[in-house]
Amino acid sequence: EIEAYFALISRSLATKTVTKALAAEREHALTDEAYVADEKVCRAAALAALKVMDRKRQRKILNGTGIMLNTNLGRAPVSISAWEGARDAVTGYAPVELDLEAGKRGKRGALCHELAATLAGAEAALVVNNNAAAVLLALSALSQGKEVIVARGEQVQIGGGFRVPDILELAGARFVEVGTTNIVDADDYRKACGLETACALIVHTSNFALRGFTAKPTPAELVAALPVSVPVIVDQGSGCTTERIPGETPVRTYLEAGCALVCFSGDKLLGGPQSGIIAGSAELIARLAKHPLYRAFRPGKAIYALLERVLVERLNGEEGPAGAAMALPLEELKKLARKIRGKLPKGIATVIDTKAAAGGGSGPDEVFDSVGLELDPPSSAGALQAALRRASVPLVALARDGKVIVDMSTLMHEDANLVADTISWGLEHSASLRVKAERIVDAGLSDAAK
Repeated sequence: EIEAYFALISRSLATKTVTKALAAEREHALTDEAYVADEKVCRAAALAALKVMDRKRQRKILNGTGIMLNTNLGRAPVSISAWEGARDAVTGYAPVELDLEAGKRGKRGALCHELAATLAGAEAALVVNNNAAAVLLALSALSQGKEVIVARGEQVQIGGGFRVPDILELAGARFVEVGTTNIVDADDYRKACGLETACALIVHTSNFALRGFTAKPTPAELVAALPVSVPVIVDQGSGCTTERIPGETPVRTYLEAGCALVCFSGDKLLGGPQSGIIAGSAELIARLAKHPLYRAFRPGKAIYALLERVLVERLNGEEGPAGAAMALPLEELKKLARKIRGKLPKGIATVIDTKAAAGGGSGPDEVFDSVGLELDPPSSAGALQAALRRASVPLVALARDGKVIVDMSTLMHEDANLVADTISWGLEHSASLRVKAERIVDAGLSDAAK
């Protein structure tokens, strides 16, 4: 049993994990005379520790949350066609930095940049590791030691502690705050311009939205209000290009309005691997490509190869994962839900209407209609969620009003039998946990009676 983990987590890490588990058992036995750490107990402790370690491994999981771009689950799933198209380049050698035509060293990931620029409608583009790197590179190259104008309502923090003021400070820029939390106009930006102004920054507010008495200038109004020497840089974030998602402004719209650079994610609405794209002015992109930070932020061949295939798919009119999910007919989702329900114990699951979301900071308060299965947990919703996560193919679901909800919009392309088997396993193990808990309670009451 222990040897089975060698292929999963390596012999070395398995040995280290078992050694640590046995040391803990030894310590327990030395400090508690009543505790017996025999072979059976030690073996069980070692296997339990190995299981915990194995659950940290990257593996296939089932997303039942209804959040398409779930950051905790790796955001956008890359299409199988893109993966297959990139396989030979990733598993072999590839012309990452070689001009095959000239036989000389060429621009790193050359086609990927061309494709990104074409999709964005930009003069040029540059691909980096993620959108945070894209923003940091743009600000470091263009505003170090100078001022950057940012609206107060856009000085945001998103998941993982990413704060706009911190990025500005790291880039060596001084930020100039304009407007109030809910209101900012083009004249606020214009008045803030001075000899030390490097650029104005528009920030996608990502995981929250302001509603009610709010106002801000359109990108075109902002560009028109500023001197030609002050470029507008946009942290667009979501990577909305061709998708029609409420609350999202496409990259091309910013560029057509005159914004100089737009930074966005490649692994959100675009549906690619983790990456960041900077699109816009050819002159500014060339400056960024020469900056020392670019070498630290540039991707490798796996990212270039995958992103190339994804960009080709988008340019050829294929939908990204979020756009495709929003277009799914509800009747198809209901068919999937009924098929899964038919393989579960009777009365345990109910087909219900739900609301799904793009996620990943895209349209933060926008949802779309979906269908789900409402599971009646044998013990508690939390216990069933935990059991589903421990299945051989884990399933991540939501809890609501004491029930567990499995959304179909993020499971549409999964095997219904696999989903049903995982739910059945979770139900069975959740029920066994309840039985164990009841035995512990009964034993406690019995001891108390004595």
